[in-house]
Order: sequence, then structure tokens, then C-alpha cells
Amino acid sequence: MAVASLFPVVFFFGTVLAGLLVDPAMAAVIGLGSRLLARENRAWVSDNNTFAFGFTPAKNNANDDDNLFQVGIWFLNLPGDRTVVWSANRNSPVTRDAVLELDNTGNLVLQDGSTTVWMSNTSGAGVVSAAMEESGNFILYTSTNGSAWQSFDHPSDTLLPNQPLTVSLELTSPKSPVHGGYYSLKMLQQPTSLNLALTYNLPESYDASPEAYANYTYWPGPDISNVTGDVVAVLDEAGSFGIVYGNSSDGAVYVHKNDNDFNGLASAINKSTRLSILRRLILETNGNIRMYRWDDDVNGSRQWVPEWAAVSNPCDIAGICGNGICNLDRSKTNASCSCLPGSSKANNDDLCMENSSSIGNCDAPNVNQTSQFKIMPVQQTNYYFSGFSVIANYSDVPTVSKCGDACLSDCECIASVYGLDDEKPYCWVLRSLDFGGFEDTGSTLFVKVRANESMGTGDGKRDSDDDSTRKKVLAIPIVVSMTALLGLLCLLLYYSVHRKRSLKRALETSLILSGAPVHFSYRDLQIRTWNFSQLLGTGGFGSVYKGSLSDGTLVAVKKLDKVLPHGEKEFITEVNTIGSMHHMNLVRLCGYCSESSHRFCYHWFLQAMTDEMPLKVADRRMEGVINEEELMRALKVAFWCIQDEVFMRPSMGDVIKMLEGSMEINMPPMPQTVVELIEEGLDQVYRAMKRDFHQFSSFTITTHPSSHATCSYSTMSPR
Repeated sequence: MAVASLFPVVFFFGTVLAGLLVDPAMAAVIGLGSRLLARENRAWVSDNNTFAFGFTPAKNNANDDDNLFQVGIWFLNLPGDRTVVWSANRNSPVTRDAVLELDNTGNLVLQDGSTTVWMSNTSGAGVVSAAMEESGNFILYTSTNGSAWQSFDHPSDTLLPNQPLTVSLELTSPKSPVHGGYYSLKMLQQPTSLNLALTYNLPESYDASPEAYANYTYWPGPDISNVTGDVVAVLDEAGSFGIVYGNSSDGAVYVHKNDNDFNGLASAINKSTRLSILRRLILETNGNIRMYRWDDDVNGSRQWVPEWAAVSNPCDIAGICGNGICNLDRSKTNASCSCLPGSSKANNDDLCMENSSSIGNCDAPNVNQTSQFKIMPVQQTNYYFSGFSVIANYSDVPTVSKCGDACLSDCECIASVYGLDDEKPYCWVLRSLDFGGFEDTGSTLFVKVRANESMGTGDGKRDSDDDSTRKKVLAIPIVVSMTALLGLLCLLLYYSVHRKRSLKRALETSLILSGAPVHFSYRDLQIRTWNFSQLLGTGGFGSVYKGSLSDGTLVAVKKLDKVLPHGEKEFITEVNTIGSMHHMNLVRLCGYCSESSHRFCYHWFLQAMTDEMPLKVADRRMEGVINEEELMRALKVAFWCIQDEVFMRPSMGDVIKMLEGSMEINMPPMPQTVVELIEEGLDQVYRAMKRDFHQFSSFTITTHPSSHATCSYSTMSPR
């Protein structure tokens, strides 16, 4: 430590460091009479330029004014915005005319014009100098090198490594400009123990003095009981955070233990050299405490990296939405706020605040409550409340609604909470809603508001319209919506009928694509088959008859005995597809008929396959000789080949392998045509077809040894 100077030292030359003009001598000892001006970019810095003490732009000021400043301590040589770890006046920023001076009496004073904003109250304490230490502690030294005042004894929102947080100290977040609330991290005195806790603090009355604060603890740390000596919370150099206690600090309880900490939780000590790793523990404005580590290489950048946080669920923090309700998104990490009846969002903030003209405090106890107020339930919602807020707790409430009635009948009550504790009901009757609510499926919140307050949650606005106007406002959109819906249904009905008729006409008179099967009329087929007189065989869905075309070509015509209500478009698509197939081992599809019911389809084989009962579709004459496994394989292959999407159909090479058994066959999905049959409820048709199928035998078409027998006519075609 350099020898303290008893006289003020003023230098008129300096060096530039990280955009800050610093006097060389200011890096060591600050003598009496030294001063800093807000309009000048100067600071007092530590020996190794780790920390700086001086004026810095104020953050969290209500006016968001760039010309407002705070006196603070910050990391000096880090890139980006200044990271402030201590502030003397963060809730009372000053202008560019402000001056900070270590006066000749040893008092550190901040003045803005003629107003004294802050002081260290060390006049007459023997202060001879000051120093910004490498630990981040700003100290006023006496002539005996003792400490008359130090910033570590007056923390703001940040705890630095080796900075002790004793029972009499606390970290505090900036006060909310909405209603003065703030968060704190401090030791709470219990009857027989101490515990470190996070609390949300709020004045009992917004007009009351700052001493009259109510608080709610939402995160308790470990209890420390039956100890003697000092109890101190500390962040050590290794990145562990916890509590040390005892006369020789021989006891320690971890709140967070760093994986790289092998030496145990260390007591607070004042360091004069820069730490190898920069860390800070900050009580953030959202009420969470979080530890950060400075990393010089995060994907090529230098930045603060979070290492630990006390609260993982943001809705576990009281007051995060003001007195509103905290809601988590699906990721369970981000929160949004909704306001209660009788409250609204404050300015552009997300916090909710009561509307004094809507809340449920009665004007006089003898006034009829039911005429003045009403109860508005907020389902699946619980609420944070302190002991001060409780009027009564009823455990004999028979139903949920009775908890709301209990609030309505009490003049002082503005809300009540119903829930279950170990299957036993409870009803808390409250006189204030200060700390906010959260989602809870087992609880219901009842809010008492003025009788003319609008229903619903979230806006907090009063409804000035009378009942008739409200009914009109509700009726108009309902009538308009119903009219539009009816018009849409009529339009869809017309389109459906018109489309079916157009499709039918188009099918019956359509031009045949080049190379596609010819469209025959039913009368033509009657003539060509001599009125279906020469039976060739019978199949599962109908009979096959001999016929002759006009050029003498012999054909086989299959006539369906049962008609399925299947779509014409799908039927024509199947006919065109099979008609375009040409192979030396296949007879050719020459034409089709689709006419009326005569249709052919296929600071139900699928059913037999899916039921694994393939013998149901086999020719009865083959009983005892058919291989069930081979038949099942053939059925699977068949349904793979008729899939709706072309890319899902196997190649002929794969078909051969599957039929041979050298390739595994998965169960094919249900084709869309079958899906449509099921959706249309055609179970009766299916059963009728099944009965007919068992009455007839399968058939084989044998071509006649005539040179004209070059094609056959079939009415059942795969895709």
C-alpha cells in the first residue's frame, strides 16, 4: 500500500485507457480534496486497471435520459457496456453538473448543484486518503491504514469474490418506478436459526415511509442453527457460493458448489491483485440471483457467461408481474403476465397495478356489499401473500364458491384463495394483493371488484356502457358470424352437388385419352355379349361372360353383381391405369362401362389381410392345398401395388423378390379408396360382399386358341 498523502494532488495531464481519461496518480492513492466531475470522463482506477470508480451513465432511470449519471464502480477493461457492480445513487441519478469530492474533512460527498445527493458520513473519522482496490472495494483509509468506510459494507445489487455479506447487509435490486417494490438477498433471523433468502419487498402503503415495508420470501437458502460467531455469505475465488460461520470460520454450507472448487468454501479476504477469473453474483431486476463468469472466448467473442441461478422457474418469483398473474410458455422457461380484474398494465411496463377505483375495499362496513361489489373468479390460479395480508383462514368451506362469498361478506377483503392442502380445503381471505399470482390447477382466486367492473381478466378497464349497449355489442358479431356461416354452408352444398353432377356428365360423355380403355355403354355390352348369355366363370364380385367386338375380337366381360358407392373419378383413374399396361403375360384391358348402377370396382381383401385370415378370400375348392403364408404374402404385395402414391408402389423386381420370399414385406397402409369406404360407413355393403364371395368360386380366364383372342374385358382393375 502506498503512503497516504495529506494534501490534495491535482494533475493536468493524463493517459487514455479504454476510452476513459485517467490521471496516472489516480490509479493508486486519492488524497483529500480530490474530485470528479460528471461532465468529464475521468475515474479513479485500481492498480492493475481492473476496476474504476466515478461517474457512469445511469441505468434503469424512469426517464431513460442519457444525461443522467450515477456514481459507481465497474469493470474497467472489458469490452461492451460497463458492468456496474456498486452504485451510491442508482435510485437518484444526477445531472452533468454533479461533482463527487473527497473533501478536506474526509467526507466523500456527491453534490448536484446545491443539492447534496449522497455522502459517506465520515467527517471527523480521520480519513486521510482513498483507494480503488483490485478486489472491487473502494476504501476510505485513516492515518493508521484502517478503514473508515468501504463500498463492500454498503452493497447494491452485486457480490464480488471475497466480498462478505453479513447478517446486517443485503443485496437489493433497483426499486420499481411503478410502486416502489424491490428484491433483496439477505439473512433472515428465525427464532433459533438464520437462513439466506430472496424476498420481494413492498410498502404496506404506497404513501408510507420507506421503513414500513412488507415482504414475501420466495426462495429460502439453507438454515444455519446453533452457531456462535459471525455468519457470512461469500462468493469465493473458485466460484462457489455459500455461508461460512463460527469464530474461526470453521463451518461452511454450500448454496452452490463449483465443480472446480477443491479447496472448500473460503472466508472473505481483501485481495490486492487481479483474480485469474472474473466473477460476479448479481441480484437481477427480475428477482433472480445469478452468477456470471467472464469468458474471453465464447464462439470468438468475449462476454459474461451465466454459471448458476437460484430460481429456474421465473413464476416462482413473487412480484415478477407486479400484482398480476405469471404464466409460463410451453418451454417452461419464459413468463408472460396477465392482469387481474380491477388492475391494468402500468405504462409500457409488463407489471400490473391496481386501479383504485375498481378494487373491492368497501366505503363503509354497514353498506350492502352485494349491491356495491361482485366476485370475479380466476380459475386455476394461486397467489403469493404475506401474513399482513391475511384477514382469516377458513378450513370448513363446503364448496369453492363459498370461498368467494366469504370475501364478499367481509368489508375489508379484496380477494380470497381456495385450494386443497393434503386433501383438506382451505380459504384464505385477504386484505391486499401485492406479490402476484401463479398458475395452479388446484386453486381458484376470487377477486372482489366494483359491481360495474367489466368481466374478464387482463385489462382492468371499467365498463361504462349499460346492459343494453353491452347486449348489442355482443349480439352484432354473433348475428354476423351466424349469417356468414350459413352462407358458407350453402355455398359448399351447392358446390358439392354441382361438382358431382358435372363429374357424372363429364364421365359419361368424356373423350378417351389416347391409348386409354374405350368407354362402352351398358347397351353396347348387352349386344356384344348376347345379353350376357355365355358364362365363362364366376369371381368374388360377379360373373364373366363371353363377348365379341365389332371387328370380331373375342373379349371377356366381367359384370359386377354388387355395386359399391365408390367415386367415379377414382374408378376411371384405375381403369386408365390398368388399361395402359402392356405385357406379354397379361391380357389387355380394352374398355370399361360406368353407367348409373352398372359400374365396376373392387454498483375388401384388405380386411382379411389385416385380420391375418387370408383363407377367407381363397377359392373354396383349394382348401387343404393352399399355403396360407404364400397367400398372405400375395395379399400384401397386391396392396403395396395399389397404393395411392406412385412412389410407394414397389418395382416389378421387388414384387418378384417379395413373392419368392427373399424380401421382407411390411404390412401395407390402407389405400385411400378403402379409407373412404370406411369413412362413409359402408359396413353393410362389406358384409353383403363377403356373403356373396363365399357363395361363388374364384375363376381363371383362359384365352381361346383363336387368333382374334388378343384382349379381355375386365371390370376389376388394380391401381
